[in-house]
This record gives sequence, structure tokens and C-alpha cells, in this order.
Amino acid sequence: MSFDRIAPHYRWLETIAFGTKLQIARVAFLEQIASPNRALVVGEGDGRFLRELLRKYPDLEVDCVDASARMLELARDRTASNKARVRFLHEDVLTWSPGENTYDLVVTHFFLDCFTGIEIEKVVASLARAATRDAVWLLADFSMPATLFANWHARAWLWSMHCFFRTVAGISARRLTNPSSFLEEHGFRSVNQRYSQFGLVKSELWQRSGFP
Repeated sequence: MSFDRIAPHYRWLETIAFGTKLQIARVAFLEQIASPNRALVVGEGDGRFLRELLRKYPDLEVDCVDASARMLELARDRTASNKARVRFLHEDVLTWSPGENTYDLVVTHFFLDCFTGIEIEKVVASLARAATRDAVWLLADFSMPATLFANWHARAWLWSMHCFFRTVAGISARRLTNPSSFLEEHGFRSVNQRYSQFGLVKSELWQRSGFP
């Protein structure tokens, strides 16, 4: 999986489809977390969230991991004024091994939806091992609403997006898998949620307390 082909066009495609809703979802809970020391941001994309994270927490150090070299270049350019505080790592998260008990903030925005359920379970387990016992996990992603109209709306959007990104980026997901149970297995509990776009877009704040 690589977003290299689509990286230069990703922002305007996102804007056409969702306006500013995805970026609003990414930053939804930045004001509600205690000042982290070290963050792991996975699948960051073009750096718009990373820029806001660094602005909000001026002492934070970040490891930014992405399988797309082009996306990493865009993120590096967008956060150039804070380059000393960020390590950009060109890695496939399915095979990359982060250090254990290292990060008190983990961020996966519009990333886990690219994978199958089995792959999500593996990714969450790996990132959870890298998280501290009291880490925060910020997650923005798509969701499947329960109400009839919203469910139809979400199914149509998700089918279209999965088809498109399988073609242009080689993602493995063919349907949406909710990662909540995997986070709960590793000691995280949901603290807050927000929804937009008829429930299609969600933001979640997860907190770990003294795990294991």
C-alpha cells in the first residue's frame, strides 16, 4: 500500500468530497489531552494534523510513520519550522517494530480503515505495545451509522472510497472494520466521541490507565 501516486492531489480530493470535515475531525480533541511528551503519528498523510499538533504542544517530540515517501515529503515541508522535533520514518506499519512503552500519545487518523480486520488487529497490537501505560490514543476515521438513511449514505460513500483507494493506492480493505474491540483488548477505553457527515465521520479519544 502506498499513497505516492495520489499524494499531490490528496488535499483537493478531500476538500471536494468532505470540505473541512476531515481536518476538523483530526483536531477535534487536541484541546482535551494533557501535554504529551512523545507522540507516534501513523499514516499522517500531508502534514496538516501534524502541523497543528506541533503548534499546540511546543515541547512535544514526534515520530511520524508513513508508507508513502511522497506524503512524508509533504508533511516535512508543511512542518519545516519544527523539523528538529520530528523524525519522519518511511516504514510499512505492518512490518515495522516500534520501541515498547515509548509513546504517551498515539495518533491514527483516517488510517486503520485502509486495512482488513486481521491487519487492524496486528497494527493495533503493535502500536499498543509502543504506548505507555497511561497513553492517549487519538483516532479519526469513518464509521457505519445505525439509522437507515445514514447507513445507506455511509455504505455508498465507503464502497466508492474503498474501490477508489484499492485502485490508486493498493489498500487491502474491502469493507470497514471497527477497531474499538482491538483497542479495548489492550487497555484503552473510549473517553469521548464526535460525529459528522450524518455519522459517517467520527473522532474518538481513547485513554489507557495503568495497563497492564
